Amino acid sequence: MDVLMLSRLQFAFATFIHFIFVPLTLGLSIIVAVMETLYVRSGDATYKRMAKFWGKLFLINFALGVVTGITLEFQFGTNWSRYSAFVGDIFGSLLAIEATAAFFLESTMVGVWVFGWEKLSPKLHATAIWLVAFAANLSALWIILANGFMQHPVGYVIQNGRAELSSFIEVVTNGYGWNAFMHTVTGAWALAGFFVVGISAWHLLRKHHVDFFTKSFRVGASFALVFSLLVAVVGHRQGNIVAEVQPTKLAAMESHWDTEKGAPMYLLAIPDPANERNSVQFGRIPAILSLMAFNDPSAVVQGLKDFPKEDRPPVTLTFASFRLMVGLGTLMILMGVLAFIARHQPVESTPKLLRAFVWTIPLPYLALQAGWAVAEVGRQPWIVYGIMRTRDAVSPLATSQVAVSLAAFFVVYILLAALDIYLLAKYARQEPA
Repeated sequence: MDVLMLSRLQFAFATFIHFIFVPLTLGLSIIVAVMETLYVRSGDATYKRMAKFWGKLFLINFALGVVTGITLEFQFGTNWSRYSAFVGDIFGSLLAIEATAAFFLESTMVGVWVFGWEKLSPKLHATAIWLVAFAANLSALWIILANGFMQHPVGYVIQNGRAELSSFIEVVTNGYGWNAFMHTVTGAWALAGFFVVGISAWHLLRKHHVDFFTKSFRVGASFALVFSLLVAVVGHRQGNIVAEVQPTKLAAMESHWDTEKGAPMYLLAIPDPANERNSVQFGRIPAILSLMAFNDPSAVVQGLKDFPKEDRPPVTLTFASFRLMVGLGTLMILMGVLAFIARHQPVESTPKLLRAFVWTIPLPYLALQAGWAVAEVGRQPWIVYGIMRTRDAVSPLATSQVAVSLAAFFVVYILLAALDIYLLAKYARQEPA
């Protein structure tokens, strides 16, 4: 393997492991804030215990997520220095705002929330966790706006051999970035809902603190259903934007080879990139691809053959990731509906369903990871779409240097992920204080 592939593998691996922590932090902070607000409004001490129980899981996930996230920004200087030199004027400003305006607020308010239970009034203490939730999601916004520039660059001029900022307003109002943010956070909030539903179901099967976990289940079920539906709606809009600004990605997502008006979609397809076709096509649905991509059944959808081979993304991986994301998203909606229906039923009447809910915990994690694989792999061969290729962004390093750092990242990040899963499982099984 060359330096480019090793650097891509290192960043991809570190990002995927880091993104195990991110969505639960985004969603669970909101759920804990809702629970504490219910305590403040009702005076029901059960909701206070719920906020503490689920807050402990949030803190475990948050702490390990911070550790895995710090190294990602350093890689822009170590492995992707040419990229940093080319777009640092734009990309660097967004990451700086994320750190100073969001992460510092989040970290400070986490400390206030943890140590302020007996020192602040209930309303002020609830305000602290709402500020944590706000800052966590604000942090995600700035990072995704930075990624949005990479996906759909706006507000820049090429000057002195690099991309320089010409309009900060255009960058921060980039429609691609904002819709990607909404797609990501609605998925994260749905994930947190399923996380709470699954753990509550595990305890309810064992008759542990039935009132406590029934109330937790109800809050989680509402999040799971509402945001599973919203993530699908926002995802459809994201597909429309991709069709407009990244036609090669859209074609790879559907393994669509020939430009057609009223383009169809196939229920089953197996891409054959070597021969620029699909080796298997089954279940043809006329005009549905045009309808979904452009909200017009007679719209023209460009095929991959319209683009030079060197400008096409890896078709099979993009196609498979997209299908996995859509399939899991559909299953999440179904399980969200079942959880919402089951939230008021007696525990004894739905043991099989409760067991099924325990196994739904990994589904949104897999769906979110698949979605980001579509976004990042589908952008290739560009690191900044249309203006800088990934091969031109890598640092001038020796292969051995990157190989050693990749091996070190692999060992450390696997240990951190295992630690997170172990601690979450350990404390999720414990009965609430």
